[in-house]
Amino acid sequence: MKAGLAWLTMSPQSTTPDLGFLHIVPFSGDRPADGLRDAVDLFRHAEELGLDSGWVRTRHLQYGAPAPAVMLTALAAATTRMELGNAVIPLEFENPFHFAEEMGVADLLSGGRLRPGVSVHPPRFEGETADLVFGEGHEQQDYSYQRILTTLDLLRGRKVREVGEYGGFGGDLDSETVQPLSPGLADRFSYGAGSLRSATWAGANGLGLLTSNISSTENGVRDFDQAVANQIAAYRQARAASDHSGPGRAAMARVVIPTDGASTEQLSRWQEYVERRTPRTKKIMGEKTIIGPDLIGTSEQIAETLLTNPGFALADEVIFELPFELPPEDWRQLLDVLAGSVRPLLTR
Repeated sequence: MKAGLAWLTMSPQSTTPDLGFLHIVPFSGDRPADGLRDAVDLFRHAEELGLDSGWVRTRHLQYGAPAPAVMLTALAAATTRMELGNAVIPLEFENPFHFAEEMGVADLLSGGRLRPGVSVHPPRFEGETADLVFGEGHEQQDYSYQRILTTLDLLRGRKVREVGEYGGFGGDLDSETVQPLSPGLADRFSYGAGSLRSATWAGANGLGLLTSNISSTENGVRDFDQAVANQIAAYRQARAASDHSGPGRAAMARVVIPTDGASTEQLSRWQEYVERRTPRTKKIMGEKTIIGPDLIGTSEQIAETLLTNPGFALADEVIFELPFELPPEDWRQLLDVLAGSVRPLLTR
């Protein structure tokens, strides 16, 4: 270990954040099953490496995994210990009632290991596409934070009807609440935030916080890492002032590519990948969107960068986002290095 890192591991108060990874689960249009099975194998491998959590992006009308409850159930069947989450499920595509049912089933089959991450947004498609996906009249639906709160109420056993006395027909199976209910599931939801407002809302309403490599410039703060740190701080403050117990869980996610053991060919591809994506990190996209640069380098270089990151200092968990456009063998290699070489250096 370099002398520059040694002092960070000597304090009796030192801690190491939980370590997870995020995968988009890409697949080809002509052989989608291959990509889905590769993802299941990758999560199984990640658990064997000792990673604390594995996350998938939920995608719609893209070549990436939709159907979050189905995907989580498949991953739960292939693992036994690792927490499993989504970063994130856009709830405009979900009916809260049916979504609560699906998540309850998936969580129970996982043994209570799910950590669903959610977001809300009005439908992003236009014209006929939106009508087909969401149904006519979708403009009148409520796509606000209330959609999340309704889902959580249902998962906590909110009564949705009165059940009369059993009449002897069809079996005594009727319930007043969504079924099945999985204890504690609602308390494991997180919100995918990208602004001070959304981070504050997550803290005030008892959700965990997920930050990513996409954020917002606010109050004159243009530095990406400081913007994320400010959001985590706002989340902590709102959570502490709320009626919800505990400090909540805040996660920081970044694209990280450790180059230890990379071949010349791999290194060239990975560097080209980062270079293509770097220009977008140097400007404000749209009105206020800012994007964090990908981290590429040796394990020690990555650790030194993270240990000086103000968001990392506040986060309970670091989620390494795997680059999208790599073959499965590269993802396995990156996880090997992240778990075996980077993680031991992240004591703060």
